[in-house]
Amino acid sequence: MSKQNQYQAKLPNRYGVIEYSDHEHQIWQQLYQRQIDNLPSCACNEYLQGLAKLALPQDRIPQLVEVDEVLLDSTGWQTEAVPALIPFAKFFELLASAKFPVATFIRNKNEFDYLQEPDVFHEIFGHCPLLTNPSFARYSQAYGRLGLAASKEERVFLARLYWFTVEFGLLKSNQDELLIYGGGILSSPSETLYAMSDKPELRPFNLVDVLRTPYRIDIIQPIYYMIENLSFLDEIADMDIMAAVKQARQLGLFTPTFPSKNIAS
Repeated sequence: MSKQNQYQAKLPNRYGVIEYSDHEHQIWQQLYQRQIDNLPSCACNEYLQGLAKLALPQDRIPQLVEVDEVLLDSTGWQTEAVPALIPFAKFFELLASAKFPVATFIRNKNEFDYLQEPDVFHEIFGHCPLLTNPSFARYSQAYGRLGLAASKEERVFLARLYWFTVEFGLLKSNQDELLIYGGGILSSPSETLYAMSDKPELRPFNLVDVLRTPYRIDIIQPIYYMIENLSFLDEIADMDIMAAVKQARQLGLFTPTFPSKNIAS
């Protein structure tokens, strides 16, 4: 079975409830407990505030309606259940409509530390807390609208912007404090510890550089880009991103810092 077909999304029953097994709830509980111990010293304040607002259960996978109640009240966003991987067009359409796609399966134990596909823990624990933040929510919706109007070739470059901000972004404040806001890090126990170590290369955010940086989805990231604070996402949304995409296409990609297998094209 291929990696992409390893997991099957769960469908809600006729009452709108997604039924999970006791084993799946236990996986959530173990992931939650491990990350809640890791994050107070390394997650950004806006994430921790959002996590408190959501008040996610520790002993079971939450239902999407529970998450939606808080998101709608905070920023007007809500979730939408999807398979693990969806086409770019559908992804952009959902974000542009202030709907966050949530894959409704949970990883198994042999991929506990790092999962290539987005699962329900990644989506809800990693991303949804920051969707209570106005700057993060506006940026996500602006990104979706931009992607809807982009060509197939332009969307490949836009994917790198999402990857190095929403998924694997870091904050570095004036006080030189390094904090995490990317959901791909926040939902991965191993990547959380790695990102806060002296092992990765940390680069200040530069839009064209970000668009030119290749990445792999199946490894711990060797490079992270840093912004000063979460409100800087508003500034990125106001940049001429498509002009930067044109420039990045003309300049070409940076040389990868890792073996070429599964480079995101």
